Amino acid sequence: MAADDFRIWKRTLGVPENMQFPLQMIRLTTAACLLLLVTGMTQAAPITVTPEAVQLRGPESTQQLLLTSQDQARHVDRTRDATYRSADESIVTVTPEGRLIAQADGKSIVRMMIDDQLLEVAVEVSGVSDPAPISFRHQVIPILSKAGCNSSGCHGKAEGQNGFKLSVFGFAVEEDHDSISRESRGRRVNTAAPHESLLLAKAAAVVPHGGGQRVLTGSLWYQRMTRWISEGAELDQPSPGQTAGIEVLPKRLLLGPNNSFQLVVTALDAEGNRRCVTAEAEFQSNAIAIGQVDHEGIVRTAEVPGEAAILVRYMGHVAVCRLTIPQQGVAFNRPAENNAIDGLVWDKLTRLGIAPSELADDATFLRRVYLDTIGTLPTVDEARRFLTDKSADKRGALISHLLECDEYADYWALRWADLLRVDKERVTSQGAVAMTRWLREQFAQNRPYDEFVQEVVTARGNTFAESPAAFYQVHETAEKAARSISQLFLGVRIECAQCHHHPFEKWGQKDYYALAGFFTGVSQKGGPSGGTKILLQAGKDLNHPRSGEPVAAAGLGAEPSDLSSVADRRQALFQWMAADDNPMMARMIANRLWAHYLGRGLVEPIDDMRATNPASNEPLLEFLAEQLVAADYDLKSLIRLILNSRVYQLDNVPTESNELDQQNFSHAIWKPMPAEVLLDAICQVSGRPEQFNGWPEGYRAIQIWDNRLPSYFFQIFGRPQRVSVCECERGNEPSIAQALHLMNSPESVRKIRHRDGRAAGLSRTSLAADKLIEELYLAALSRYPSPEEVILLLEAFNSPESVRRQAVEDVMWVLLNTREFVYNH
Repeated sequence: MAADDFRIWKRTLGVPENMQFPLQMIRLTTAACLLLLVTGMTQAAPITVTPEAVQLRGPESTQQLLLTSQDQARHVDRTRDATYRSADESIVTVTPEGRLIAQADGKSIVRMMIDDQLLEVAVEVSGVSDPAPISFRHQVIPILSKAGCNSSGCHGKAEGQNGFKLSVFGFAVEEDHDSISRESRGRRVNTAAPHESLLLAKAAAVVPHGGGQRVLTGSLWYQRMTRWISEGAELDQPSPGQTAGIEVLPKRLLLGPNNSFQLVVTALDAEGNRRCVTAEAEFQSNAIAIGQVDHEGIVRTAEVPGEAAILVRYMGHVAVCRLTIPQQGVAFNRPAENNAIDGLVWDKLTRLGIAPSELADDATFLRRVYLDTIGTLPTVDEARRFLTDKSADKRGALISHLLECDEYADYWALRWADLLRVDKERVTSQGAVAMTRWLREQFAQNRPYDEFVQEVVTARGNTFAESPAAFYQVHETAEKAARSISQLFLGVRIECAQCHHHPFEKWGQKDYYALAGFFTGVSQKGGPSGGTKILLQAGKDLNHPRSGEPVAAAGLGAEPSDLSSVADRRQALFQWMAADDNPMMARMIANRLWAHYLGRGLVEPIDDMRATNPASNEPLLEFLAEQLVAADYDLKSLIRLILNSRVYQLDNVPTESNELDQQNFSHAIWKPMPAEVLLDAICQVSGRPEQFNGWPEGYRAIQIWDNRLPSYFFQIFGRPQRVSVCECERGNEPSIAQALHLMNSPESVRKIRHRDGRAAGLSRTSLAADKLIEELYLAALSRYPSPEEVILLLEAFNSPESVRRQAVEDVMWVLLNTREFVYNH
C-alpha cells in the first residue's frame, strides 16, 4: 500500500495521523470499509459523484466531476470541498476543482476524500498516443467562441478588429479558416514553428493584444491550438454528426441564497457518444440579480428569491438550466382566488416562499384600471361615484364598462400604430390616417385577434384605403417583412439568423430565408390617385446566401409548406401561424397583454420568446394562451380575465417578504405613464386641452395619428418615432429633464393658471378650502386626501397673504408633480 493511500485509509477509519498503527490491521477491502461507513462510523451526508465512470478520448480531453449532496431538498455542491488524488498521474491528473485531464492511454482510479468519506471514479483514457488530427470545426472554433474572439465586440463585428475578421460565433467556418491561415500573407500561423504563430502570441498576450490575454500559455487550449498548427493548420471536412446536441447537468437547480453550484455540460454525437465540454461551453444568466454564472459554469446566487434561466451554448447548440432560489423561513396563508390566474400565481409564490401583498384599495384600483385600459383618468364624478358605491361586484362592473368605452379603441389603436410602424414619413399623412382609422375600428368592433393578424399578414391594396396595406410600404422587402411579422406576432427575434446562427436559439440562416420566402410575392407601385398600391404576384423561394441553393418557404421549425394550391404565399404562412398545434401566436399576444396590464411580461423581453428565455410562470402563460384560443381569440375576454384577477388588483406596497421580488407578481409595480397618457392627464386635471399644431382644439394625445408632430413634451417623455416593431422603442426611464419640465415649463404653468381652467373655476365657487382640496385630489389622484394631507395643504389657504385662486393653483401644481400622479400604480 502506497504511503498516500495509507494516510487516506487511516483518515477513513478515524485514526489520528500521528498514531502508530500496524499496517496489516488496516488492510481492509473497499467493501469492508464501506460497510463500516454504512453501519455508523460516520454520520456525514452521502455524497453522489457524477459521472460514475469516465472515458477520456484524445489529448487535452477533460471531464468535470460533480460531487453533490441533498440538504432539505436543495442541491448542495461539494465539488470544491473534496481532496482529489489520481492513482496514476501519468495517465490522468485532477485539478483541485475536480476536473480530470487526460495524460496517456490507460486506466486509473481517481479518489476523493470528503467528510471522512472515500469515493472513487474509474477513468479510462484512449487516443492520446495516436491522436486523431485536430478538427478546426469542432475543436478550435469552440475555443475562439469561448474566449470571445469571434464575438460582435471583438473580431466578430462587421468590420472585424485591426484587420482581422471572424464570423460571429463561428457560423462561417471556411471563411474563418481563410482569415486565420491565409490572410495577412499567412503570418498568423507558422506550421514550422507553431509557438511563434501570431495567433497564439496574440491570444496569450505574448505580444501586445488589444483584447488582452485570452488563452493562458501552456493551457489545454494553448496546447490544442498549437497541435492544430503543427499538424498543418488544416480545415477538416464537415461532419455534422460530431455534435448532435448538448446536455446540462442539472437541468433544474434548487439553491439557497448566497450559494454556488458547478454545472457540467456534455456534448452528444450522432452515435450517442458523450464527451465533457464544460471548459468550452459558454454560459449566460437571464436574471443576474437572482443568479449569475461565471466562465467556468459556476452558478452563484444572491439574496433575491426567484427564478433564473442559465443559458448554455456550444457549437450552435443550446441548453437551459432552470435555477430556483426560494426564500427562507416564510410561511403564509394563500389569499382568496378570484379566478384561475390567482391559483397559478399563488402556486409559484408558495414554492418560492414569497407572500403576496394585500388587495389594493378602491381608489388605487380605480385609477390603475382606467389608465391601463383606456389611457384616461377617471373624472371627479366617476371617482366619487365608484368610491361611494357599496356593491360587491363594482370592480367587475367597472371593468366591463371600460372595455366598451370609445377611449379603449383610441388607446389600443395608438399602441398598435406604434408596433406596426405607422410612420407618417414612410406612409404619408393620408396613409397614416387610413391605417390608424382601420386600427381603431378593429378594437372598437373587438375583432378576433387571429382575424386581425391575418389581415395584416395578407394585406394588399392602396395604402390610402382604410386597411393595413401601409405595413408593406414600411416593410418593403421580404426579409424585413419576415423578421417583423416574426417578432410582432410570434415573439421570435430571428434577425440574427440573417447572417449567422442565432446565438440563443436553434434558428439558422435556413430558417430565416425559409420564413422570408413567404413574402417574395409582395410588390408595390404608385397608385393612380396617390398612395402606394401593394400588389401580389407569383413568389419564389429565396436562395441560401452561402450555399446558393433555394430554400423552400416554411414556418419556423416546420416542414416546407405546400404552395401548389395557394395564390398568396402569405396565406399559407398564416395557416401555419394559426394552426392548433402552433402555440406561438397565442402565447405572444397573451404575454403582450399581461405585460401591458401587470407592468412586466411573463417572458422578458416580451417579444423574445425562446426555449432559452422561459416564462417566469410557464403554467400561467400556457393557461392564458389556452383561454384565448378557447374564446376564439376574443381579446376583451382575456383582458377581462386578467383585470378581474386578484393578482392584477394587488397593492403596490411591498411587504418584507416580497420587496425584492420583481418577476413573480407578488405586488403591483409602479409604471411610468406613456407620454400621450401623461399629457392627457395633465390637460384633464387642469381643465385645459392641449392645442396641437394644425389640429382642432379638443383632440387628445391618444387620438393623434401624427407620430412626427413637433412636441418637446413627447420628446422628453419617450414617445416612439416608429422605427422599430419593438415595444422597447417607447422610452420609459425617468429623467431630470422630465421632472424639470413638469415643475417649470411655461406650458404646464399656463394650463394651471388659465382663467378657464379647473383651478380658476374652483376658486370662484363657495366650496370650503378642505372641499377644494378634496376636488383636486379626486381629479389628480382619484382618491380622497388623508386628514394629514388636508391639514398640511390648508396652510396654502390660511396664510395672511394667501389668495384663494393662487392657493388652488399651488395645490394643483404640487399634485401634478408628485410621483403618485406621474406613475400608474
